Amino acid sequence: MPRSLFDASERAVFRRLTTPDKIAHFLDHEIAYNKEPDGPTCRSPRRVLRDRTGHCMEGCLFAAAALRMLGYPPLIIDLETVRDDDHVLAVYRRDGCWGSIAKSNYSGLRHREPVYRTLRELVMSYFEHYFNLDREKTLRAYSRPVNLARFDAIQWMTTEEDVWAVQEHLWVIGHTPLLTRSQIRRLTLVDDRVFAAGLAGRA
Repeated sequence: MPRSLFDASERAVFRRLTTPDKIAHFLDHEIAYNKEPDGPTCRSPRRVLRDRTGHCMEGCLFAAAALRMLGYPPLIIDLETVRDDDHVLAVYRRDGCWGSIAKSNYSGLRHREPVYRTLRELVMSYFEHYFNLDREKTLRAYSRPVNLARFDAIQWMTTEEDVWAVQEHLWVIGHTPLLTRSQIRRLTLVDDRVFAAGLAGRA
């Protein structure tokens, strides 16, 4: 059982996270956004808990571990962009519909309720909120779900080492395009209100 990999204090935190919504709330309110002041990191969930900080990938790994504690498979997907950073979601299904949990410095790129019939529907719910500081809408493709159980051999949930292997795997797997070339040519810039809302609370 994955819970046995964690110590008593860590298990006490996971016991509080009894629903996906509580996991998302914990990431939003108890984990600071990691701007990597000392260089790139890819912390395991154990280190995220200890350091109380995490960026997109680190928050996603933590969410996947917490979902695993609730009996969900630890699934993540990668959102691929142009002229922007990729984003990673921990995804789960309830009553046949997909939801997600994510850590982001942009307010519109966080969690989604499990109401989306397909992964594409879920991913497209991020489209209008996914923009760079030049106000370009940058989301272009998404990966298939990756079950993090494939990385159990490197102890991705508890290792003290950076888990770069997960991120590197996301770089090489196939991604499904979301837009046609003609749709991309006709994209408009994000308006002032959406831009301001997306940056609300940005670290």
